[in-house]
Amino acid sequence: MKRMLYQMIIVILLFSSFLFMNSPTKTSAVEIQPYGKLKPPSESFTPGDWFLGSTPPNYNSTRPPIVFVQGKNGSSTSWYGETEYHGINDMYTKAYEAGYQTVFVQLYDAAGNGSSSQYKNGRLLATKLAQISAHFGGKKVNIIAHSKGGPDTQAALVTYGAHPYVGRVITLASPHHGSNLADLANSWYAGWLASFLGANDEGTASLQIGEMAEFRSVIDNHANSRKNKYYTLTGTNQGPALSALSIGGLYLSSYGSNDGLVNDWSSKLPYGTHLFTDSKYDHDNIRTGSAVFSRIEPYLRSSSTAGVASLSEQPAEEEENISTTHNQIIHGGSLETNKWIEQSFSLNEATADGEVTIYTATADVETEMISPSGIVYSQSHVSQASKGETSFLGGAYVHTLKQSNMEAGNWVIRMKTNAKKDAYLLTAKIDDKEPLILEMPGKVKQKDAQFVLKSTAKSSLVTDLLTFDIHLTNEHGADIKNTGSISKFNSDTYFGDLPDVPESGIYNLTIDVKGKNTTGHAVNRTIVRSIYIEK
Repeated sequence: MKRMLYQMIIVILLFSSFLFMNSPTKTSAVEIQPYGKLKPPSESFTPGDWFLGSTPPNYNSTRPPIVFVQGKNGSSTSWYGETEYHGINDMYTKAYEAGYQTVFVQLYDAAGNGSSSQYKNGRLLATKLAQISAHFGGKKVNIIAHSKGGPDTQAALVTYGAHPYVGRVITLASPHHGSNLADLANSWYAGWLASFLGANDEGTASLQIGEMAEFRSVIDNHANSRKNKYYTLTGTNQGPALSALSIGGLYLSSYGSNDGLVNDWSSKLPYGTHLFTDSKYDHDNIRTGSAVFSRIEPYLRSSSTAGVASLSEQPAEEEENISTTHNQIIHGGSLETNKWIEQSFSLNEATADGEVTIYTATADVETEMISPSGIVYSQSHVSQASKGETSFLGGAYVHTLKQSNMEAGNWVIRMKTNAKKDAYLLTAKIDDKEPLILEMPGKVKQKDAQFVLKSTAKSSLVTDLLTFDIHLTNEHGADIKNTGSISKFNSDTYFGDLPDVPESGIYNLTIDVKGKNTTGHAVNRTIVRSIYIEK
């Protein structure tokens, strides 16, 4: 009897212990996620909603709360959910462990219906920042913004007057001067594919080089741009091999070092403090806590803006020509069912490496690359670009054809789809010694709407034999019929006049250049750049 009673007591104690361990606790509302990462106690994904992270046990009330602003197509989960390539983001966890109160805000992109412009998101964010500051008794907050979250934040603070609620802003790989990938997505050749994918949303369009030049001219000349303290940082790693990020980085490499989506020169503000550029970080992992929080945390301890120069003390920079180097070939259009489509490009000399990327709307596409001597290469790596924060042409299937020791002559790319409807965008990046150089401002008045096209000093191009096919499209993708003119200035320079446009706005310029070099080999290049033309 005593033994049975003893066993019953043991069972009751074990059961009570189990209930205690699994019952809710009032000391913390935080859920422990896999891998030891934290998640906020509640979530909402309606645009305009905001919610708090849990109050840490070591909460330091003297430090400003942190508001997280995610990038294009992002939501609050960008800061504590899965990243694209680097596992779960521990940014929220690191801030919690350091004793910071955190705040998450949902902008229009959180609805999952595409991305919105910085002005639309900025207007919404401005109203939320006022509410968040009031929640903390009028205390100023600091902001950590990733990617397009940087321009969204500046629109809120400067254009919509939310600067009194914020002290400091730290931007992580933000395209403050735009991205050439946004230019490509809105180019003449990308129109077919972008329409299939629904990828030409206003958020992508707003990140074109010309659109951001207009944005910078408005923001940087506004007195409110000097009411907050800005810090910037970026990376120059292009992400995992053969990922959509690395393929975007390959295209951007013509324009300088980049993180797969944004060039490093675009990540800086003239009146901001650039904290670092680190080759370990790509556009995905630069937003993770384990990567950067310890390095930015010292700047989050205060909301002071002391030392920020006023607009009169540090005037905005004058608009200058943007010089870019171009050694790529671009094509695009529709694909017909079970019909081979061919495009070609020429190498005027053998090159060590070349890579062809074909973006398609469906996976059911065959691709081939045929060398000048007739060798057929049909093996390609295929992946799908996500619709998250780190992808260009989200949802597209990406076919990568990489070849070393490419021979000189005419190369042919063949594509065939089995789908009823399909489209493609082809980019060929060639390790070539004879690129073309485009000089054109990001924003210009109609009377000064010109560009300069140059070959390098040692180029073997026969400039008298060059021909130019020019397309200028408006924000809706419609071609401006009068394409302007281009004329030779000297042996290696051409001047181009852009046509009169019907109204002020963003326009996308595509120039196909064809010709020959001194050895008689054909040469072709494609130049894509946007420009804001002011009537």
